[in-house]
Amino acid sequence: MRSDLMKKGLERAPHRSLFKAMGYTDEEIARPLIGVVNSANEIIPGHIHLDLIAQDVKAGIRMAGGTPVEFPVIGVCDGIAMGHAGMKYSLASRELIADSIEIMATAHPFDALVFVTNCDKIVPGMLMAALRINIPSIFISGGPMLAGKIKDRPVDLISVFEGVGAVKAKKMSAAGLKELEDCACPGCGSCSGMFTANSMNCVTEALGLGLPGHGTIPAVLAARHRLAKHAGMKIMDLLKKNVKPRDIATLAAFKNAIAVDMALGCSTNTVLHIPAIAHEAGIKLDLELFNKISGQTANICKLSPAGHHHIEDLDAAGGIQAVMKVISKLGVIDEKAMTVSGKTVGANLKTARVLNDDVIRPLTNPYSKQGGIAVLRGNLAPDGAVVKQSAVAPAMQVNEGKARVFDREDDAIAAILGGKIKGGDIVVIRYEGPKGGPGMREMLSPTSAIVGMGLDKSVALLTDGRFSGGTQGAAIGHISPEAAEGGPIALVKEGDMIAIDIPKKTLNLKISNAELDLRRKSLKPRKPAITSGYLARYAKMVTSASTGAVFKD
Repeated sequence: MRSDLMKKGLERAPHRSLFKAMGYTDEEIARPLIGVVNSANEIIPGHIHLDLIAQDVKAGIRMAGGTPVEFPVIGVCDGIAMGHAGMKYSLASRELIADSIEIMATAHPFDALVFVTNCDKIVPGMLMAALRINIPSIFISGGPMLAGKIKDRPVDLISVFEGVGAVKAKKMSAAGLKELEDCACPGCGSCSGMFTANSMNCVTEALGLGLPGHGTIPAVLAARHRLAKHAGMKIMDLLKKNVKPRDIATLAAFKNAIAVDMALGCSTNTVLHIPAIAHEAGIKLDLELFNKISGQTANICKLSPAGHHHIEDLDAAGGIQAVMKVISKLGVIDEKAMTVSGKTVGANLKTARVLNDDVIRPLTNPYSKQGGIAVLRGNLAPDGAVVKQSAVAPAMQVNEGKARVFDREDDAIAAILGGKIKGGDIVVIRYEGPKGGPGMREMLSPTSAIVGMGLDKSVALLTDGRFSGGTQGAAIGHISPEAAEGGPIALVKEGDMIAIDIPKKTLNLKISNAELDLRRKSLKPRKPAITSGYLARYAKMVTSASTGAVFKD
């Protein structure tokens, strides 16, 4: 056993003594030691209950003959960090999470790991760590939050963000916003729409590193606790068979995950995280692969913010396994891929079925024949840009408008809420990329303000930053190269015309190449936004969004 390095033999008597100082018995020390990576804290609704999930996992490990050893991981709540300097740290925390787990699992050589996770950058950070360390591992999420309700209308966190814009536009009263605030997030769990947290949990299940149900069983259901116990038991089986994450997360598995991503219309952040996770497994995923798989995969689900369904509805309709079974008919699912269940994808899908074809549409009636995400290119984004096309109104799929340029998210929010943005404008927010931000802030506040003020069918937003999975409308992010690297987005001037054609996958600044070259020659380098602390180091190490914003080799 790997843990013998720290517990077996005469020379390890001091090590065993330290275990005994914590109450471990000889019998517990002799068993396989399973690291339980717990990201519980009291600042993220999706993590407030993870101590209970971890207890279930540990019970499962003990039932199957192992000894659980729990250790913590940091986590940022993107919703609470949104709209201020704290958001600069969210994406940057992904690398710290992966690094800290590598440190803990190497300094203390566990035999296997169970990752207890749920939200935003914590899920991809943990996935990166699992593939980097590559010892038997399994994931169990805390599950999604239930949707809130006002009368018979389902609401969620995005309803509140959009409500702020609605109050500013005098379309909602302050009392109405207060009611939303009180009802939208009714309890623990990852926010209830197909936002980044739930997107990544669904991707984890499709990738084969979480058991069936991992992505969709609501946080408050007993089934979530039973699944956690099964995850604890299953890790012992994976250890016995020496099945490692890289045995499961193959290129075929990543293609399966991308296909599910497209069928669901997941967060654009998946296009940032999936390549970064694959990078840890030594697999290169080009952005064009996303477009290729999107072209082959029908969008059969529309969950909030793109539609009115929530994750609880997807779970009741059959969950991720049912989605995979439907799109497998398109030839986009490799059923031979292995999963942590010990079965192949195909074996898992034998019992899957759709229980509500309003939530999971049949291939004869998809929302669109293409997937939910598109990668755009053009002279404004030579290395690519990303849009959740399933959440863009038909009238905005092809659009041309005048650039309204902002060098900070905060200035753009003030202009939107101040009524200075009009129909036909294209808001450009730059110097918010991985290096320029630094940290590539999510921009739910400006996109929600646009929606709340009734401008989502007439105003587009472009940025070298990124968006929350809760974003809807013509919001195009990850523009690469970013402004801080001298990318073309740094050359846009107020009033320039920009052409967006999502069906043709193009994004262009309507000026001549000669004018672009002239502007490039006169562009002056900007001083770093932050010059000390972790973010200063992050800015020096991080690569482009087009490569997953991983660190330089």
